[in-house]
Amino acid sequence: MHLAPLSPYFFPMKQNWPFLLLSVLVLILLVSLGNWQVLRKAEKAAYIAAIDARIAAAPVALPTAPDATADQFLSVRVSGTFTGPEVRVLVSTRDYGAGYRIIQAFEANGRRLLIDRGYVLSSAKDTPRPAGAASIEGNLHWPNERDKYTPENDVAGNTWYARDVPTLAQALGTEEVLLVAREEAPKPAQILPLPLDTSTIPNRHLEYIITWYGLAAVWVLMTAYFLKRRHAKAKL
Repeated sequence: MHLAPLSPYFFPMKQNWPFLLLSVLVLILLVSLGNWQVLRKAEKAAYIAAIDARIAAAPVALPTAPDATADQFLSVRVSGTFTGPEVRVLVSTRDYGAGYRIIQAFEANGRRLLIDRGYVLSSAKDTPRPAGAASIEGNLHWPNERDKYTPENDVAGNTWYARDVPTLAQALGTEEVLLVAREEAPKPAQILPLPLDTSTIPNRHLEYIITWYGLAAVWVLMTAYFLKRRHAKAKL
């Protein structure tokens, strides 16, 4: 291997070796972080693909004792009757702006569960919705939408700010089970289904890959520039 072009910068100047060692360690760290993000990107893509497949799977009967972990996103079909009042959860959509999710109790085979029927415009929040018998296809969901910035629900005004399943179940007297409707028959007027999908699951690992590998490339250039400048000064 021909090292002559490198020797003026590296070999005559022993004081460069501590800096070179540090530079190599930093470069290894940056490249390792980039490699880790490549793996994370593949893992996240596989995770999202698995959720997509589960959401789109053929619907099954409602489990006897749905589990918030094991049955998350499970595709389910139920038939029964809407009953009681509805809860309106404030939501905003890209195409229609602010409105409300309509959540209502549903009786099916002696059980009561929550149905997220979908979206209505703010102007239609007080429009009567048809009750009665219906068949629902959708996915089980236990969303985690409440944090320290979420306002408290205005129960008296029927404006809720999060789909907190235990709280909704207590308010409507149901099991702690939420089915997000994908299809409802007969189709209710003025309700737009908001079925589950993976669009809200972030996968920004490509950005991180570019960041870490980009920093590694910049570090190499900075190291080379520093050594060149030091060599030039040493010759003076």
